[in-house]
Amino acid sequence: MRIFENTNYQFIPKRKYAYLVSGVLIFLSLASLAIRGLEFGIDFSGGMEFVVSSDEAYDVVQVRSALAQDLDGEPEVVAYDLGMIRIRTAAEGESAEIESAILTGLNREFPGSNPQIEQSDIVGPRFAADLRRGAIYSVVFSLFVIFVYILIRFEWRSGVGSIVGLIHDVLITLGLFSLLSGVLPFSLQMDQTIIAAFLTLIGYSLNDTVVLFDRVRESLTYYKSESFEVIVNKSVNDVLSRTVITSLTTLLVVVVLFIFGGDVLRGFAFVVGLGIIIGTLSTIFIASSVVIELRKKAAAKQTAA
Repeated sequence: MRIFENTNYQFIPKRKYAYLVSGVLIFLSLASLAIRGLEFGIDFSGGMEFVVSSDEAYDVVQVRSALAQDLDGEPEVVAYDLGMIRIRTAAEGESAEIESAILTGLNREFPGSNPQIEQSDIVGPRFAADLRRGAIYSVVFSLFVIFVYILIRFEWRSGVGSIVGLIHDVLITLGLFSLLSGVLPFSLQMDQTIIAAFLTLIGYSLNDTVVLFDRVRESLTYYKSESFEVIVNKSVNDVLSRTVITSLTTLLVVVVLFIFGGDVLRGFAFVVGLGIIIGTLSTIFIASSVVIELRKKAAAKQTAA
């Protein structure tokens, strides 16, 4: 993309504007997480899952609305296979009672569809708690491993910058996930698929950061008379074309997945797409800026000493 060749945009000198935008987004994210919290699927909250077959194709939105009164709240309904749907609910009661309520609701709303329960699974509260704990551990462990990797490959300041950028990405994406839950016309429940999306987001954002830090390290050997801030800004411009092309092509795939992937993958695609945008901005303005600020602080201490 020639528009991004030989550019000299002043990203780093204007990083304080990015601090302001990120600060507002982080505040909104924390406020939403504190007030609204997250909507957990049965993977993390416990509940029952049923696979239902029928003689006609169901509209998942109609099924969700039809079963709301029978199950004391809207269940999670997704297309499962040809002529089948998967229903997840946190309704209390025996499995047989819930099955009867589902069949009653479907027969009432879709007469003649002949619904049949093909499979049922129960996720107990203890198992759900173990899954939730394991999801948290997986994200925290991935951040720790990334810090060690950056520490070995570059320096500790780069490691801190990478972790701050990744926490920034995850926190804002998680906050928007909480803020928009129940507002958007598709499910934003936290389940194992969404955790996979967040881990994908971490990997994508890390890749962008490593590319930038590699270019900064190369530029330090060529522009020894320039300040570190100028070198970082030049490095951002050098990798800008690659960053934009990679982000746009990945977003294109995610948009296709969002449109044609069905309800099962819509939440996953939403998180990854949102994370690509936020992760690209954090690589340019947050991760690199943290390294600059840490270097400035170290230089100020040396001067004072």
